[in-house]
Amino acid sequence: MNNVPRRRTLTFVLILALFLAALGLVAWTAVSSPIFGLTQSPVAPTLGQPFAQLILKKPTFTAIPLPTDSPTPIPVIPPTALPTITVTAPASESLVYAEIIADTPAPAGYSNTTQYDPPPAYGGNKFILVDISEQYMYVYEGDVLVNSFVSSTGMNNATRTGTFSVLDKIPSAYGATWDIWMPNWLGIYWAGSTENGIHALPILPNGATLWAGYLGVPISYGCVVLDTYDAQWLYDWADIGTPVQIQW
Repeated sequence: MNNVPRRRTLTFVLILALFLAALGLVAWTAVSSPIFGLTQSPVAPTLGQPFAQLILKKPTFTAIPLPTDSPTPIPVIPPTALPTITVTAPASESLVYAEIIADTPAPAGYSNTTQYDPPPAYGGNKFILVDISEQYMYVYEGDVLVNSFVSSTGMNNATRTGTFSVLDKIPSAYGATWDIWMPNWLGIYWAGSTENGIHALPILPNGATLWAGYLGVPISYGCVVLDTYDAQWLYDWADIGTPVQIQW
């Protein structure tokens, strides 16, 4: 009879121990569950250094010389280097009236003026302006500038100023004094027995072009000289009687 209570006590103690162990297991599981946002922090494995250090010397910048084009200097031509033609003019004539047109006689009723008397009638709206100070020609139809050209007038102020007209048109006029041909001739005024005009660069007997490369400075002996292409354009455009004004 005395062993019954003792056996019951041991059974109770064993059941209590099992209950506490189970309770502890449940508590540990709950604490480590992700539901509560608590996780064990994994321990990162210790690894060796995953890279190696390389020390490089910083390069220095060395400029590479670029090729340079040396511009070819433009030769400065002194006025004395301009081509000249030696002529023997009659004592009664001045070199100012140099451009002689052998096949263009002075008009009937000629008087020693700078124009026909009277000048040719003209009812158009074309107009030619020559500016000696600029060495430039301006071509108008009415108030509209239709073209402009580099030109060369006479040396030593040999080109007269004033208002003139296109008196005649000759495809290639002959200058007897210097044995030269002057293409696309537009005569503009008479002086003595000679006629001055507008024309292209003269052609010498050997076929060479006189004064080529010198346009833009006074080079002629009285006429207004244009480049070959420009003179052809003006010759085709101008009419007999077209007014020509020459000014400073």
